[in-house]
Amino acid sequence: MKVAERFGSGHRVLVTGGAGFVPSHLVDVLIGRGCTVVVLDNFVTGAKENVAHLLDRPTFTLVEADISDGLPTHHPALAERFDAILHMASPASPTDFAQLPVEILRVGSVGTLHLLERAVADGARFLMASTSEAYGDPKEHPQRETYWGNVNPIGVRSVYDEAKRFSEAATMAYHRYRGLDAAIVRIFNTYGPRMRPDDGRAIPTFISQALRGEPITVHGTGNQTRSICFVEDLVRGILLLLDSTETGPVNCGTEHELSMRQLAELIVSLSGSSSEVSYVTRSSDDPEMRRPDLTLARELLGYQPTVTPEDGLRRTIDYFRARLG
Repeated sequence: MKVAERFGSGHRVLVTGGAGFVPSHLVDVLIGRGCTVVVLDNFVTGAKENVAHLLDRPTFTLVEADISDGLPTHHPALAERFDAILHMASPASPTDFAQLPVEILRVGSVGTLHLLERAVADGARFLMASTSEAYGDPKEHPQRETYWGNVNPIGVRSVYDEAKRFSEAATMAYHRYRGLDAAIVRIFNTYGPRMRPDDGRAIPTFISQALRGEPITVHGTGNQTRSICFVEDLVRGILLLLDSTETGPVNCGTEHELSMRQLAELIVSLSGSSSEVSYVTRSSDDPEMRRPDLTLARELLGYQPTVTPEDGLRRTIDYFRARLG
């Protein structure tokens, strides 16, 4: 299966949350294709430095605003029609769940509805960035898109899980009943340059601790697993879905599944650290295992991740080492 490039030179694309980790990498590729890209971000978790290298590009515009409050009417870059809208905005780490619960709920509900209305008005393709968290603590492994999940609707992670599940439901409603050209991607654990060192996720936490020579704090027994995907592979998968006519949901990630203990030990080895692994209390509702079934992505999009954990982690460690001095 080969998907032809659908959005490139002459096309206008709106990316919400575009100064964040994954979205900023997407923006780089879209700009490289020749798209005119408007990024809307309120910088609650995004960083201007992630898109600073694009500020002098005539095809790039950065708008500081919160999509939960609606699209600003005063900015000329938002007055013109968009060909595609990528809703990537949302705090997404365990730390954010505790610190920004209402913000997460708002951007995944009213923020999504604002963008769906705009996509219908513009006749734009709408891509909703959902998450593997939609599966909760899964009873099926690996997780297929047909699996409905095992989610605690009132747990500490529920603000994110349920906001994304609502966004999926809203996207499908607009697709079915308003004729929206829509797509949903379920993103699995992703890592790489531009991650926040303090966002509470395992890889940036382990790398930061390893580079400082601190103990690597693994939650619980460390037997819980995650598949890890380098951001370059994820971006390619998301753009394949954007360019296609598929609706999904479609999983995007890799099958490189590691236990948290294995991940910690690999990071210590690759970074040349002397850190030792220590074990701390496991957080509530932490999923036991997480790995996507990529059959749909392969069959519908021709998606194939290529970056090995060793290569991707080395590149990420180099990024953090440069930042931490």
